[in-house]
Amino acid sequence: MKTTPTPIRAWLLWTTSFLALPVGGFVGTIITGRIDSPLSAISGGAIAGLIIGAGQALTSSRRLKPQTWIPATAIGMSAGLALAAAAVDYRTSLPDLALMGILNGLILGLAQALALPPALGRRRWIWAAAMPALWGVGWTVTTLAKIAVDQQFIIFGASGALVVTAISGLLLNSLPPTFPSIKPTKTSPIAATAKASS
Repeated sequence: MKTTPTPIRAWLLWTTSFLALPVGGFVGTIITGRIDSPLSAISGGAIAGLIIGAGQALTSSRRLKPQTWIPATAIGMSAGLALAAAAVDYRTSLPDLALMGILNGLILGLAQALALPPALGRRRWIWAAAMPALWGVGWTVTTLAKIAVDQQFIIFGASGALVVTAISGLLLNSLPPTFPSIKPTKTSPIAATAKASS
C-alpha cells in the first residue's frame, strides 16, 4: 500500500534529487565537452535535462508526471542553456554565470510550469517565477565555493544544486499529488464468502 508522505518526508525525498543535477551535468559534459558553442549548449542541456527531469520526477512524491516532466525539463534545459550561454558569450565570471542562470531558469521554469497539471491554475506560474532566481543562486553558490567554473560546465555543482533543490522542495510541497496513491480495496464479508465457496 502506498501512502502520501508527510510534508517533511516529501521535502527530504525531493532534496535527494539534487544529485541528479551534477550527475546530469557530468554526463552531458562527457558527451559534449565544454559549453562554448550553440551546439554544445543545446545537446549538453538536453542530456542533462533528461537526467535531471527523471531524478526530480522519481522523488516528487507523485506530484510530477514523468511522461510530461522529463521531456519538458530536457527541452527547457536545452533551449534555456543555449540562449543563456550565448547571451553572456560563454563567459564564466560570477556576474555572467548569475545572469546565465537567471536566463536558463526563465526558460526552464516556463517549460516545467507547462508540464504541471492545468488544474493547479496560477500556482503553476509560481514555480515558473521562482526558477530564474533559484538558477541564478545556484551558479552564485557554486562560484563562491571556488569550483572551477571556468571549465564552462552545463550546470552548477553539488553545492548550488543542494541549495536550489532544498528551496524548490518547499514550492513542490504546496502542490497536491497529481495521481492518487494505491489503496487496498475492501471486500464485504458476503462477497468474500461467496468467492471462497466458488
